[in-house]
Order: sequence, then structure tokens, then C-alpha cells
Amino acid sequence: MFEEIERLTRALCAEHGTSGCEGDVFKVAKKELGFCKEVCENELGGVVGIFGDLSSKRRILLDAHIDQIGMIVTDIDENGFLHVTNVGGVDRRTLPGSPVTVFGTETVTGIGCTLPPHLAKGEDKIKPVAEQCIDLGLPKEEVEKLVAVGDRAALTRPLKKLMGNRITGTALDDRAGCACVIRAAQLANEQNPDCCVMVLCSTKEEVGGQGAQVSAYALEPTEAIAVDVSFAKQPDAESMLTAELGKGPMIGFSAALDRKISKKLVELAKRENIPYQLEAMGGRTGTNCDEISTTRGGVRTGLISVPQRNMHTPAEICDFEDMENIAKLIAAYITDKEAQPNA
Repeated sequence: MFEEIERLTRALCAEHGTSGCEGDVFKVAKKELGFCKEVCENELGGVVGIFGDLSSKRRILLDAHIDQIGMIVTDIDENGFLHVTNVGGVDRRTLPGSPVTVFGTETVTGIGCTLPPHLAKGEDKIKPVAEQCIDLGLPKEEVEKLVAVGDRAALTRPLKKLMGNRITGTALDDRAGCACVIRAAQLANEQNPDCCVMVLCSTKEEVGGQGAQVSAYALEPTEAIAVDVSFAKQPDAESMLTAELGKGPMIGFSAALDRKISKKLVELAKRENIPYQLEAMGGRTGTNCDEISTTRGGVRTGLISVPQRNMHTPAEICDFEDMENIAKLIAAYITDKEAQPNA
């Protein structure tokens, strides 16, 4: 039932792409957007596929960021240990004792250094990423043949199916969102929409949203929908969170979003019998919506989020049913005959 959304997710998550180094995963996005009338790549902005009526005055931008969190090598010390700092919000708790993939002249595996509990002297505070090291198991002169300052590293785990429709692994933030917008484009394209649709897999969201900002400026959309991940209930956080895995797309309401689009998405979800959840935010959303909505003279922007557990870890969890329903909801929005959302 969810074969295509799973295929897309696996293909996108198979390649490395920390912020600013998304080139390998760009190739996957370009291939998957091959059904579009136009596909182009911009290292600063991302990969864009365009379909529908390219001359239409209604220009809808679908955005999801293709970059992932990771690390950058800042030094190689005299003992060959790599010193790193985070690129995006790496969870410091996940690095000690974990396998780390380092992307140098060769792709090599290291281990995040950690003191055994026998030597920790009762100290259990985990240091910031910039104060931790990676051990490649080689002396400095050998390490320098493989890795240089500025190379990237990431905690990587291959995707694994859990029970039901759940998936876990690395970079689901936000390759899950990319899979959703590509799948939505596939569904909408089958209906020959009478508007221009631009699908953007954008760069650098984890370090500020620059990719969506420059792309939105260049593409000049009249409206936009961004897809990112957001928090789902899990142990120790259930009381402060409202969304649940498998219960449908999270439709955002915020002062930074266009209320008409948010309400239109709710209306369409009801019409199409798509389960949905609401997510309310007081101001900025912490997603590419914040950059897209203020581009040029302003862009009416909506947000749909994929419920996710364990965000910013190598074991993020999403549900394919939520993702497929996001794609269906966006496709319904694109093909809706009422071009402007209801007030």
C-alpha cells in the first residue's frame, strides 16, 4: 500500500548530505523528479522540478529540505583523533561510543570517543559536540591521508522497518518530507493541474534555511507549502506533545503562516477523508516557512509536518501512512478548483 513512498524514502536516505554537502543526494532527487517538465540544480538552493501549466499565474512551491544534521572536522590532534563541531543540531548524547561515518578522500568509519564508566569518576555529564572526538583507530600520519579539516562526518544508520508502517534510521529529517513532496507531485501530475507547481528539495535548512530563501526568491511562487518533521508523542514527552504517529499529517497554524492556507488544508483533509492533526505555534515555525514567507514582497505559506520520534538522532522514527496522507493532502490542494483558499 505504501510501496512508492517507502521506495522514495529509502532512495533519498541512502545518500549522505549534511548541510552544504548535499551533492550526492541531489542526484537521487533529480532522478526521482525526472517526470517533471523541467528539472534543475542549484548548489546554493537545491533541486527543483517544475510541472503543470508553466505559464499559469498560480505558482505553487512545495518545499522540503534535503540536508541532514552532521559534523565537520575542525582538527586532527597529535594522536590521530578527529576533533569536530556540529553542523546543525546534533544531539550530543548520541555521539559517545557510536559509529561515525567520515567522508574524506575515502569514506571511513570511526567511533565517538567515550570513557568507560569504570574511569568516569562519577561524572556523567556529556560534553558538547565541539569537545568530543572521533577515533579512526590510526596514527595522525595515516589519518591525514584519509581526512582533512573541513571534511564532514555523520552518525549514520541504514533504514530499518519497525512493526506496522513505521520506519527508523538516519536523515528522515527531512528526507521524509522530500519523499512526501515528490510523491505529492507524482499524484498531482497524473491529474494535469492547471497551475504551475515547483517541487524544491532545498539545502541548508539545518543551518538557517538559506536554500529555501534563495530558491523562493528565484522561483517567485504565489503560494507555498513546506513539509518538515515535528514532534510526536513518546515516553517522557507525552504530556507536552499532542501529535501521534500514524494519526495523520500535522497541519500548522502560526502567526508566521497564512491562515487561509491552513484552513484550506483542514477543509481538504475533511473532504478527502484524510486523518489530520493540528499544530499551533505562537510565532516562527523553525522551518523553511519562515524564510519562504518573507521572500520578495511576501509569499503566502502553509506548513504540513510529518510526526516523528527521536528527532536529530540516528534512529528517527516516522510512519509511512502519515507520509502518504501528506502527499494526498498536498495533491488535493494543488488540484483544487478554488485557486484561492477560503477565508
